[in-house]
Amino acid sequence: MSIPTRQASLKELANVIGANTHGDPDVCISGIATLELAKKNDLSFFSNRKYHQFLATTKASIVILHPDDLANCPSSAILSKDPYLAYAKIATWLTKPITEQVEIASTAVIEDNVSIGNNTSIGAHVVVGSGSQIGDNVRLLAGCSIADDVKIGDNSILYPNVSIYSNVSIGQQCIIHSGAVIGSDGFGISNEQGHWFKVPQLGRVIIGDEVEIGANTTIDRGAIEDTIIENGVKLDNLIQIAHNVRIGKNTAIAGCVGIAGSSTIGQYCAIGGGAGILGHLQIADHVHITATSLVTKSITEAGVYSSGTPLQENTQWHKNFVRFKQLDKMARRLSKLEKKQ
Repeated sequence: MSIPTRQASLKELANVIGANTHGDPDVCISGIATLELAKKNDLSFFSNRKYHQFLATTKASIVILHPDDLANCPSSAILSKDPYLAYAKIATWLTKPITEQVEIASTAVIEDNVSIGNNTSIGAHVVVGSGSQIGDNVRLLAGCSIADDVKIGDNSILYPNVSIYSNVSIGQQCIIHSGAVIGSDGFGISNEQGHWFKVPQLGRVIIGDEVEIGANTTIDRGAIEDTIIENGVKLDNLIQIAHNVRIGKNTAIAGCVGIAGSSTIGQYCAIGGGAGILGHLQIADHVHITATSLVTKSITEAGVYSSGTPLQENTQWHKNFVRFKQLDKMARRLSKLEKKQ
């Protein structure tokens, strides 16, 4: 299947990212497809060696690839040392609407003392609370709920049914996907003779510029201090970020990660899907945590960290699990044997 785009020539596409080309500079594309399914007038890219067999036979008119792979490409090409990144930038340019409708829907509810910037669009049934500040070129799509005293920076987009609680600050050029909840109460409770007493959550959520937040991700407000998401952070779907967490700039976190309260994640980190991070921990800059790992103590040095065991056939897993429970006894026996030598 080919995804339609605006029409563009090889020369135009290369100019978007300042890349060199091979082939007819005037050849045009009007769609995007995979190497295997592409047809004439489609753009495709090659970045994963697993799909090498499709490169030589692709019918795409233009392929984005590394210069080392040009000899195997039958089409015109855009040359890049990082073809996937080049594709991302070109696809963004190809699919971005040339003009966007700017309006405030008649069913939108806008309270008193709200500041709305130029060229901002507010969709059907959006609610904007008192004292909120909405920047220029912002898009609030249908059903978004913006509470009192919220700030949303220029060029940000909130997809349908995003909920922003009071006193949240969102930076410029942010993308927040449907169902995200930002600024809800953190899980602050105190036990009194078996009865849980709710602790007021008085902090805020501060989100920097160029942050993307996935669908149904939740970010809790701070208990006293603020929950802070720094510039350039990318959050996947279904992530839970608890109160007083701080995530450093340009960190990327995959889906279903849970981060407990008052933990700090460094800059330029990558956290794989399903990982769990306990509370009050410190994660250094440039740390990569692989999928489904459980982080129980602070990480003070950059590097790749993992926990858990890979998938195995169930019978073998049970055998290994039994042996795992015997490790302490085995270690003690080994220690005694070593002392006798």
